[in-house]
Amino acid sequence: MAKKKTKFMCNDCGYESAKWMGRCPGCGNWNTMVEEVEIVAKGPRGAFQHSTSTTQKATPLINVETMEETRVKTEMDELNRVLGGGIVQGSLVLIGGDPGIGKSTLLLQVSALLSNKGHRVLYISGEESVRQTKLRAERLGVKSPELYIYSETNMEFLHQTIEEVQPKFVIVDSIQTVHHPEVTSAPGSVSQVRECTAELMRIAKTKNIAIFLVGHVTKEGQIAGPRILEHMVDTVLYFEGERHHNHRILRSQKNRFGSTNEIAIFEMLHGGLKEVLNPSEMFLQERSQGAPSSTIVASMEGTRPILVEIQSLVTPTSFNYPKRMATGVDQNRVQLLMAVLEKRMGMLLQAQDAYIKVAGGVKLDEPAIDLAVLTSIISSFKDQAVRATDCFIGEVGLTGEVRRVSRIEQRVQEAAKLGFKRAFIPSSNLGGWDFPPGIQVVGVETIAESLRACFNDL
Repeated sequence: MAKKKTKFMCNDCGYESAKWMGRCPGCGNWNTMVEEVEIVAKGPRGAFQHSTSTTQKATPLINVETMEETRVKTEMDELNRVLGGGIVQGSLVLIGGDPGIGKSTLLLQVSALLSNKGHRVLYISGEESVRQTKLRAERLGVKSPELYIYSETNMEFLHQTIEEVQPKFVIVDSIQTVHHPEVTSAPGSVSQVRECTAELMRIAKTKNIAIFLVGHVTKEGQIAGPRILEHMVDTVLYFEGERHHNHRILRSQKNRFGSTNEIAIFEMLHGGLKEVLNPSEMFLQERSQGAPSSTIVASMEGTRPILVEIQSLVTPTSFNYPKRMATGVDQNRVQLLMAVLEKRMGMLLQAQDAYIKVAGGVKLDEPAIDLAVLTSIISSFKDQAVRATDCFIGEVGLTGEVRRVSRIEQRVQEAAKLGFKRAFIPSSNLGGWDFPPGIQVVGVETIAESLRACFNDL
């Protein structure tokens, strides 16, 4: 017989406890422990029964046969790049993002592209009715006889429908709405998300079906549910963007079949999402020419170089402790770079408020943006504009040195393609490659060399 046990589980991190606690020991959050009934099935001799009916034997590694993953390319080159070259058959892909960012729109457009190529696609919506999905499809111009719509949240009915339709691709929107009838907890809980994802993973691997899961996110920007959810799937994609900007960024955080930190950039229009083939031009089209505090950096997002504008505002403070704010870059790194300016360049920034922003709403987290951030701060502090055709690339150390960065050739080529005439790069990156025509490459060893070449009184 089945023995019932009661346990308490954290909705945020999945920590399990035999008793209720106000604060979760795993993640430290308050009031996240919920009571769940655990059913443990035992055999006739008290041993736990295995869920699998067949067993496999250990095989020597040299005897295992391998083959290249079968990929299906969509007509979205941006999506193909993020997935590593296309959709891998039998893969489980998790897409997370803020509400209303465009996750359902993206997957409905992908479903239309796949079904138009003759692939059978099953779109399972747990948040909208079939009629609501149809209305959204008409707005996007989606019409295909191979696209099936199904509105259900019961995992057993979902499994039965997949057996009947026999699709090649399945979209589940969203995983937090699906529930397994044998699990007593509410939909969206840790147990439900874990069990339903495990069932969908088994379907994807055994039937060689590519399944896309839509995941809700918490207020901290993490995918809701247990952390094991991201470990179970093959690929984790985050759909990012600002509500006040039309562009959306699809970022790869995990990919077993390709590189991570790849991004795809789309523009949200009335008729759906449109690919942005030249994101650098989009980010720079509203740039103010000749304005102080504006600098350009060539940042690498995955395998793609993107030119982005960095803006700064340095103004005297009326408080004892100056204010430091950063949007799009790490605020702690900005404080570190300002300390380097004070120590190595003698800049008195202790009585200055500093506000740093990456224009366009994009987020930069690589060290190669340090030189551009420093130059932007000094430009605002001195109220002197740098040349509109200058580009800055380099990591800055605590002693004021400009350190080597990766993929310098691709960064400079992207700057030359967009008409920039001068690029400041680390001196250690000068050798071993040919400079593109039309741009002057200036190698600098310290921040003092770079700043003296840009400003007259330094």
